Amino acid sequence: MSLTLYYHPLSSFCQKALIALYENGAAFDKRIINLGDQADRAELEAIWPICKFPVLRDSEHRRDVPETSILIEYLDQRYPGAARLLPADWEAALDVRLWDRFFDLYVQGPVQTIVGAHLSGLSCDQTKERTKLKTAYKMIEKRMASRGWLCGESFSMADCAAAPALFYAATLVPFPEQYHHLQSYFERLIARPSVQRVLEEAKPYFSMYPFASDIPERFL
Repeated sequence: MSLTLYYHPLSSFCQKALIALYENGAAFDKRIINLGDQADRAELEAIWPICKFPVLRDSEHRRDVPETSILIEYLDQRYPGAARLLPADWEAALDVRLWDRFFDLYVQGPVQTIVGAHLSGLSCDQTKERTKLKTAYKMIEKRMASRGWLCGESFSMADCAAAPALFYAATLVPFPEQYHHLQSYFERLIARPSVQRVLEEAKPYFSMYPFASDIPERFL
């Protein structure tokens, strides 16, 4: 098998890549990396010296592809599946890239800051980070008022980014009750077979998440 994903099932960014791979339907091997294990860490560092996952190794084309958005675009071009995750139209693709970055930076970003501070014992301005999430929720609520998926009629890379980002964000800042469009969008996301599969695979590791007590019972 030419594709191998170096990842961890609990990581939100790895989940984003996994969702894309499952949507694409490409065959691939999985290599779980435990960053706390010296040998695993060295293996990942040899592939990508920044030592962050996920990384997709393509042995057929002798290429290692890091960074989730780049990984998904590479997959879409080199191993196109039945459904493309980036539209061919330039303007439509730009919209997908924008909302993909939105979820990486303005939803996953604050979540990682809060979780990272908790794990390291360092302080961070949690009020500031939670306010960022509330602002993001407001923007998503407006965006989804007349949409099924984030960009156009099809599930895209932006939705791959949204699913894990919103899953973890909701454990820190619950969705406001009045944000019906945001809540409905989240329900569509978690009903997606690719997302269900990713969450099921992450389930054995949820206890490692520092805010595991805030994960809804239905996911445990």
